[in-house]
Amino acid sequence: MSSLPRRAKLKVQPAVPIDEFSSFSELSSASEEDDKEDSAWEPQKKVPRNPKQPVCKESKPKRVPRGKKNTLKTSDGSEGVVVKELNSSVLIADVNLEDRKNKLDTVQTLKTAKTKRKNSAQSPSAPRTKKLKVDEETNKASNFKSESNSTETPSTSTLWEGACKKEEDEDDYISGQSPLKKIKTESCPQGQPVRFPANASNVIEEAEMNWDIVQVLSERTNIEPWVCGNIIRLFNDDNTIPFIVRYRKELINNLDADYLREVQQTLEELRAVAKKVRGTIQKIKKEGRMSECLLRALLNCKTFEELEHVSAPYKTGSKGTKAQRARQLGLEEAARTLLENPGMLNLLSYIQPSVKGLSTLQDIETGVQHILADMIAKDKETLDFIRKLCQNRYISIQSSLAKVTSKNVNEKDVGKFHLYQNFSCNIRNIQHHQILAINRGENLKILTVKVNIPDGVKNEFCRWCIQNRWRPRRFARPELMKILHNSIDDSFKRLIYPLLCREFRAKLTSDAEKESVMMFGRNLRQLLLTNPVPGRTLMGVDPGYKHGCKLAIISPTSQILHTDVVYLHCGQGFQEAEKIKRLLLNFNCSTVVIGNGTACRETEAYFADLIMKNYFAPLDVVYCIVSEAGASIYSVSPEANKEMPGLDPNLRSAVSIARRVQDPLAELVKIEPKHIGVGMYQHDVSQTLLKATLDSVVEECVSFVGVDINICSEVLLRHIAGLNANRAKNIIEWREKNGPFINREQLKKVKGLGPKSFQQCAGFIRINQDYIRKLCSQHTESAGSSQRVAVTSPAGVEVTSEKPGKKKSKTAANVVLKPDPLDQTCIHPESYNIAMRFLSFIGGTLCEIGKPEMQQKIKSFLEKEGIEKLAERLQTTVPSLQIIIDGLSQPESFDFRTDFSQPDFKRSIVCLQDLEVGTILTGKVENATLFGIFVDIGVGITGLIPIRNVTEAKLSKTKRRRSLGLGPGERVEVRVINIDVPRSRITLDLIRVL
Repeated sequence: MSSLPRRAKLKVQPAVPIDEFSSFSELSSASEEDDKEDSAWEPQKKVPRNPKQPVCKESKPKRVPRGKKNTLKTSDGSEGVVVKELNSSVLIADVNLEDRKNKLDTVQTLKTAKTKRKNSAQSPSAPRTKKLKVDEETNKASNFKSESNSTETPSTSTLWEGACKKEEDEDDYISGQSPLKKIKTESCPQGQPVRFPANASNVIEEAEMNWDIVQVLSERTNIEPWVCGNIIRLFNDDNTIPFIVRYRKELINNLDADYLREVQQTLEELRAVAKKVRGTIQKIKKEGRMSECLLRALLNCKTFEELEHVSAPYKTGSKGTKAQRARQLGLEEAARTLLENPGMLNLLSYIQPSVKGLSTLQDIETGVQHILADMIAKDKETLDFIRKLCQNRYISIQSSLAKVTSKNVNEKDVGKFHLYQNFSCNIRNIQHHQILAINRGENLKILTVKVNIPDGVKNEFCRWCIQNRWRPRRFARPELMKILHNSIDDSFKRLIYPLLCREFRAKLTSDAEKESVMMFGRNLRQLLLTNPVPGRTLMGVDPGYKHGCKLAIISPTSQILHTDVVYLHCGQGFQEAEKIKRLLLNFNCSTVVIGNGTACRETEAYFADLIMKNYFAPLDVVYCIVSEAGASIYSVSPEANKEMPGLDPNLRSAVSIARRVQDPLAELVKIEPKHIGVGMYQHDVSQTLLKATLDSVVEECVSFVGVDINICSEVLLRHIAGLNANRAKNIIEWREKNGPFINREQLKKVKGLGPKSFQQCAGFIRINQDYIRKLCSQHTESAGSSQRVAVTSPAGVEVTSEKPGKKKSKTAANVVLKPDPLDQTCIHPESYNIAMRFLSFIGGTLCEIGKPEMQQKIKSFLEKEGIEKLAERLQTTVPSLQIIIDGLSQPESFDFRTDFSQPDFKRSIVCLQDLEVGTILTGKVENATLFGIFVDIGVGITGLIPIRNVTEAKLSKTKRRRSLGLGPGERVEVRVINIDVPRSRITLDLIRVL
């Protein structure tokens, strides 16, 4: 994305062509294979899977036993592939592995694989769809040995001894049925890490195109090819963004979640194009109109605009293009002869007076011209030349007031676009918000928009065509050269110029939409991660005039203590003040939270006046203003009705407003993200892209903060990575039926939560050890008579025994019930083994987790040995070891949201009349857009800091490092530089971030 800093790219290695997949040209030559492919083709699932490639018995190549690769011994005695490091973070298979062969071991491996493939092919539910795959040769070279008995569970960063064996996909199911769960017993049975071979270029996409998906993805995102290859594999294996960002850092070169989301969106776009190309090819083949030239043009398409340009003449119901009608008259041979051997061309011989279109020489010349124009406009080399030519020229986008404005358009709306009524800007310099504004004006029929390509581009293009690409091979008579000149002019004006305009505008709109969505995501993240204010009794106020101000007092644990309605703006202010004071004193509440909706300013002035008079003494009351966006929608939702049954919806809004200060994340996840109101042009962008991005940001925030599984709500739990509404519901039901979770391993007993889901969610779920210890001490006697009886295994580990005769639905018969202090940390269960070895190295114990003694031991040990050397001793990588160190060092109640800003508590109010140019104020960021930052400075209207006034020097190093810039909730110091009272606008300059 243009606004994000880019990483240096590595040199791209050319992809090795794969011969084992049938090409589209083979499809076009065999009608029987057509039918097979038609039945095989299915729309892609929303989440990429990794199904097994169907085996074709006829074209199956004969397998030759391959030699055993040269291996090295790891610490646990198993054999691994020789590897080398790239940038100290990715593992690359040795290039010369192919040359070192030892046949004995590999023959047995291939026999086993062959048997499994046969069984898979005979299975009636074997999947027909193809998904992204690693090159088969790479898989053979690094065959995973699942039989090896490892004495140690590998961590997130231990070297995986080869490529993961491809799992059977059980995703083939009838529409309306739920898919069968994927039990990944061979690839990662305990949610253990998968380390891919690093030949990132050798990936095969579902629909083979004339371009490599890794290469194109790398070019569009400006991210190294090996990283793109790894990301594709991780997404294909159903890994979530929070899991990848935290526990697979070494595979993605420490990219953050925003970069990862950008790659995912670009990947989905490329796959959507490839899917549509494949459907178009099959459709045209069925109609019998496929040609080699058309096939090649379709397979070259990388965007929907290119595909639309190539496939438009072949759409069902189309009258056909001028070139198509000329071809039907048999003039294509004449057009090709003009280019290849013009001396042999006699146009008079094509005249047929009785046939429309061939009756005169002029008709024939026009037909030949249309065919040549079509050939020029669909030629890849020609289009590449004109695109490259446009890159170096001044191409502008222009907007003006529409001559005929729609009657439905309001004059007020027309005035909103006065900046764009005579607007022109270079497409390379235009801002994203300007594109979105122009598009909105065009959709409202207020503006007319066009792309202006200078005449010099057309002249140079025509000269290049005549002298190079479309020059006749032999001498052509002047009348024929005139036809060629007219064809090139016609091709540019009628076909190529509109195509370029569509491409430019589509690219500008796509980039602007993506940036708008990303800005919305950044604002949402900042809002969700607002520092909570725990341990306070709060009064929430939903302001109103006629229907009164709704009050709700909530306890420090978010329980509703009291609700009421007061009428502050109907002449009863003094009487209601007594009621408010009585409530605050009765519940010892000294913090008032006011929603920023209707009557907010008057309500704020009311409370500020009482506070300044010290009316609530002996309480020292303060108040803050919070956004109530989405509160009214939530108050009438089924979730609110379930949570607060019998409570009036207006009072529910007051409860929601108070809880937004106490724990913003837990409250805001109940509201659909797009209703929170921190975006820009959110109704003009792709709603699918917006929803996917915002849901991903919510999942990221909830996961990184973590949840205590024994006290969290179902709504919060469903946003954890790897979980959904059904799994969250099953977890809550299990907790209500069986009591609190003792450790993370018990999650495996929950219905619907398989190995993959456990792998994704386990690291983000916390189990409070104090709560568990207290619970265990209270229920020691009753636990022995319950259905979950704890027994001790020979190894001294506590396990559970199910009721006799109860069906064992999970492989969790030996679930550990002993509390594990590591379950309260961010350390993933797959790394517990490494964490225990690390503790033995430093001489620490589990009882010291989060205490100063542990922090001191870790610090002194790292000073002596260094983190790189220690990671090598533990057979892990630095990012994974750092997670272990953080998990052991952080206090039990650690919450990284404390680094973010709290609400701005106030005691007095400032009026617009109090402001003057040069006044220095502190305020809170309300919203961030692409053109500026809106700041609440407490005068009832927000001031704007133009984006040009937000420089890197004014941002703290912490903000720059987080790549968050300025977002909702940030406290800033600003200077007033302009006040426009009639238009209620205040322009500010940023001094610093507080």
